[in-house]
Amino acid sequence: MLEPHPKVLRTLLARYAEVRFAHAHSGDSRTARDLDNVAYTLCVTTATATVEDAIAAADVLLENARSGQRPHVAGAQAKLAA
Repeated sequence: MLEPHPKVLRTLLARYAEVRFAHAHSGDSRTARDLDNVAYTLCVTTATATVEDAIAAADVLLENARSGQRPHVAGAQAKLAA
């Protein structure tokens, strides 16, 4: 499996936070759709099923990238399960 580039992960996490904030303040259908889209993209990018797992996996992958490790996404998921 391909690993997402750290810049892609950071961008997705920032976009998720931005859209989640916007949706919390407006609650309209446009921001709900945007939130669903970015959550889906984050899940696909990290090979996870829930946005909570995607955020956790992204955190592990980013930490590993900072420390010079390059595990596969499956490895990040295994660390989360432990």
